[in-house]
Amino acid sequence: PHRRLGIVLHVVKKELRGLCVFVCPKIDAFNLCFFCRSGIPNFCSVALALNDFGYRAVGVRIDSGDLAYLSCEIRNIFKVIEERFNIPWFSKLTIVASNDIDEETLHSLNQQGHSIDTYGIGTHLVTCKKQPALGMVCKLVKIDELSRIKLSQDMSKVTIPGQKNVCRLYGKDGHALLDILLQCSEPIPEINQRVLCRHPFEESKRANVVPAKVEVLLKLYFENGRLCRDIPKLDDIRERVQESLKSLRNDHKRALNPTPYKVSVSNSLYQFLHQLWLENAPIGELS
Repeated sequence: PHRRLGIVLHVVKKELRGLCVFVCPKIDAFNLCFFCRSGIPNFCSVALALNDFGYRAVGVRIDSGDLAYLSCEIRNIFKVIEERFNIPWFSKLTIVASNDIDEETLHSLNQQGHSIDTYGIGTHLVTCKKQPALGMVCKLVKIDELSRIKLSQDMSKVTIPGQKNVCRLYGKDGHALLDILLQCSEPIPEINQRVLCRHPFEESKRANVVPAKVEVLLKLYFENGRLCRDIPKLDDIRERVQESLKSLRNDHKRALNPTPYKVSVSNSLYQFLHQLWLENAPIGELS
């Protein structure tokens, strides 16, 4: 049938026999990886034969070569077979791609255009090339009910003292405007009420924000070593992440030169921070 389809073939007969031998005991898990020139026609031959016996193939996996180009070529072959043999599901067979896929590869594939349905990401799933280690530092902000601050000549290392709450403020268009840190004693910002948001260390950077929606981000799960609320399921966490990403403007999410997302402090926390700073900063002496 391949000649009638107009597909150029260099069929490797041993490969075809191998496919048949492999698929017979594993019919329900027929999901293999081969190349367009010989492997895909062989795959299609076996998939058509399985269809005659009432079984449905799952798809193919590409793990080398030009992933975007190959996926489009494979999809075109599937469409031709669907039309020629009147098998309505054939063009929708799953195409999986793998091969050291990382964030840059995904951006590149999207720019080129592709027909990939699923990605197999293994090597770069746990660690990221750009940031292979998660750097975390825990800083003391309160002890014995007294707020504490760390001072440094490096502004990025100066801590914001005291126990805090954090809220996300949304605009009328539904996008997140910024996150704001508050002292725990402060009330939560109200919808349609003006809130003064300040940069924690630069006095002139400030803005009045009138939120259309306010979301409290900080939720207590453990207290005194005990779980005090149910931990959400993985599906719920994933849905939460997706919804949070949708609330960010596109310029925050672009891969090249993204706009930094603002995290501000309330006016009360700003005043407290700088008061404590002045009280604890050493005074130089000249003579």
